Amino acid sequence: MFMVSALAILGAMALALTRAILGPTVFDRVMAANSFGTMTVLILSVLGILTRGPNFLDLALLYALINFLATLAVLKYFEYGDLARRVDSMEGNSG
Repeated sequence: MFMVSALAILGAMALALTRAILGPTVFDRVMAANSFGTMTVLILSVLGILTRGPNFLDLALLYALINFLATLAVLKYFEYGDLARRVDSMEGNSG
């Protein structure tokens, strides 16, 4: 059962990789890369269950955190052109 789910996840990873390469916009590519990272977390979890190794689950959690932070950083860079720029809620208001 877990082998079937692992194969299904690998198929979905191939589709996400295709979208990341062929995506019409940068944001489509970033979201496809984020989906690929999420599916990598899933495949690590399934591999951890199949091998009964708890280390894979720790790696999956760490990779999920890195994937989330990297996606936010890339989207901020494409939106503002700089990662160090501070985004205030009062930006653009003169009063």
